[in-house]
Parts: sequence; C-alpha cells; structure tokens
Amino acid sequence: MKPNFETMSTMELRAYILTHREDTEALNALFNRRSPDSEAVWFHPPQSEDEFQQQFELFKSIVSQKQANKNS
Repeated sequence: MKPNFETMSTMELRAYILTHREDTEALNALFNRRSPDSEAVWFHPPQSEDEFQQQFELFKSIVSQKQANKNS
C-alpha cells in the first residue's frame, strides 16, 4: 500500500523517492509542489561588473525576504 503523498512533508517525500526510485507517482507529486515559472525570478548573464553587483544585491534581498516569510 502506497503512502498518501499529499500528507507527507516535502522532506519526507524526497526521502521516500530516494528509497523508491521507481515510483513515478511519488516523483510527480514532488514535481507538482514546485513553484510555477510565473513566480520565478530570472536573471540574465551580467554584461558588466556593475550589473553583476546589482543582480547580486537583488538576489540577496529576494533570499532574505523568502527566509523571513519562511520563519514567520
């Protein structure tokens, strides 16, 4: 009998997939949890050092915001 993938945490589901690599249903359940591309932030390769610094600062602020939301 397969576990209910919807009630498993993401970490539990990943652990299950690592021990049951042939279970494509579990893998699909994990893939369905990812955030859609519409929520993704895309960075193009920087063309200068200044642009690199701007992107890096933006990236740091996005990570900080996500961590703050996770800890709330």
